[in-house]
Amino acid sequence: MEHVMRAEYPEGVRPGEGPVKIWHMVRGHSRTAMCGRLLEEDAATQSEEAWSAPDPIFCHTCGAMYLREIP
Repeated sequence: MEHVMRAEYPEGVRPGEGPVKIWHMVRGHSRTAMCGRLLEEDAATQSEEAWSAPDPIFCHTCGAMYLREIP
């Protein structure tokens, strides 16, 4: 299954207009994060390979679920 990272933004900040609050993992091109949060359709995305990057802040729940799904 393909996974993609999708951004969540601070309240009142539109995608592309400010910093990312936290990164979530979604299955395929869904807007619903693995933790259940519905994310903006035009939110920034990254490849799942960026999950191991040291700088971004990731959703702990999405991370736990993601690690259970990948080989």
